[in-house]
Amino acid sequence: MDYQVELVARAFYDAEHEDFLWDGEAEIIKEEFREYARNAINLLHEDIGVLLMALERAVGEEHPDRSRAAA
Repeated sequence: MDYQVELVARAFYDAEHEDFLWDGEAEIIKEEFREYARNAINLLHEDIGVLLMALERAVGEEHPDRSRAAA
């Protein structure tokens, strides 16, 4: 199991269920929170990609010689 997914799922669970323990929860509930975590991680990765592209474009506009050198 992906360690990152498990950590995010536990964090989501803990934020929503302060009075319950993750380790004692039913597997079906854990899997639901793991799916939330996978979706959040995927969205974050997409946003990071868009951000990196925007930053590269901004650097290219500020320093046109760098963008030509990279091409």
